[in-house]
Amino acid sequence: MSDEIKGLNEECGVFGVFDAADASRLTYFALHSLQHRGQEGAGIVSSDGQQLYQFRNRGLLSEVFADKKDLTKLVGRSAIGHVRYGTSGNNTLANVQPFLFHFHDGDVALAHNGNLTNARTLKSQLEDDGAIFQSSSDTEILIHLIRKNQHLDFVAALKKSLNQVRGGFAFLLLRKDCLIAALDPNGFRPLAIGQLANGAYVVASETCAFDMIGAKFVRDVLPGELIIIDKQGLHIDHYTTDTQLAICSMEYIYFSRPDSIIHGVTVHNARKMMGRLLARQAPADADMVIGVPNSSLSAASGYAEESNLPYEMGLIKNQYIARTFIQPTQELRERGVKMKLSAVRGVVEGKKVAIVDDSIVRGTTSKQIVRLLREAGAKEVHMRIASPPLRFPCFYGIDISTRSELMAANYSVAEMCELMGADSLEFLTIDNLIKAISLPDGQNAPNGGLCVAYFDGHYPTPLYDYEAGYLASLKKQQAREVIQ
Repeated sequence: MSDEIKGLNEECGVFGVFDAADASRLTYFALHSLQHRGQEGAGIVSSDGQQLYQFRNRGLLSEVFADKKDLTKLVGRSAIGHVRYGTSGNNTLANVQPFLFHFHDGDVALAHNGNLTNARTLKSQLEDDGAIFQSSSDTEILIHLIRKNQHLDFVAALKKSLNQVRGGFAFLLLRKDCLIAALDPNGFRPLAIGQLANGAYVVASETCAFDMIGAKFVRDVLPGELIIIDKQGLHIDHYTTDTQLAICSMEYIYFSRPDSIIHGVTVHNARKMMGRLLARQAPADADMVIGVPNSSLSAASGYAEESNLPYEMGLIKNQYIARTFIQPTQELRERGVKMKLSAVRGVVEGKKVAIVDDSIVRGTTSKQIVRLLREAGAKEVHMRIASPPLRFPCFYGIDISTRSELMAANYSVAEMCELMGADSLEFLTIDNLIKAISLPDGQNAPNGGLCVAYFDGHYPTPLYDYEAGYLASLKKQQAREVIQ
């Protein structure tokens, strides 16, 4: 389901290009392919080899650059861009990236996808040392750490700074003469390198951005790597070798576009296999299979094929609703579902329906979908979820910070089924999720190189600034369960 309905959002999308004609225009088109990763704000910083130029604003990319003159002012052959959904900081212009910093020894632009788990501690330390922050975003911390180490050359200072930050991060930095990419030691967020026909290199959160601009995929950025692109070409370096791949499984479940390829796995294929394994694990006595538009369609087709059931279009998504975030109240969430989705009476009336969705967060959407299908005359509604129950928060770049709003953290599967009014409810197991994705790069890593902490509560890193609050929330919830 789309993030406006479900209230579960990834943080951002980033893109960079070095030494290509019309760099800012290429960045603009690439960011269009990444718009699903953030709709709160967008921006581009370009370089002509001497100076850096910036334009950013709140809203969708098309709204930010509605006046094409703002794009043509971003001159030069290199650029980085960003589309934002903020898990850290408020939705203000000051937090819209890329950030641009002017220093006497050279300007630096910075874009970030992820979330730093020790940001609060680092920010307090930096402020005590005299740093003045211009935003409330954790992204800005990196540049202050770099400047604190200005006695070193820039790359050495960057390496030292990257070893001080914790959590999930995919950073892009633009200087007048180079583009730099860095990925956290677990590779929580995706980041890939591509190459244009003229030899220029590009870097993006997802490979779907390469397809938009005609770039060829080269390789994924690996955990702990520092990629430097300059006039001499592409250089692969490391700021740490203490790494362990644990890419966010949510990227495959629904964040990334179906046509993106992450660590050798096409997202559509992974989702389709999730549906197939779900059908084997939890078959439904149904007349047809329906997918919830749009991110569940791949899984639904896999479920239908494996079940030998017809795959029908029983739900229609209104593609013309403005992409504004639904306010966080129950009434508006329910109204938002009705605005976005309609059940097709002529398809579902009198039928036993297996409805496949990618996940359940609060349960609001699922409850409304069951109601829509019932009102359209469905005889039975069997919910099948192509991921395990979401029971635990994420601290690496997804806006789930507490368990209180997670339906699966507060109710059993049987209770969830009853609350939603479905005839049955089943979730994909964690083992089958890992099997469905089957990362080539993660064969020797825990959980196949995936982070599945949202499902089992086993985080691959310490939680740092979030640890105390998380443990307190667990204790409080356990106390409530005892009382119940």
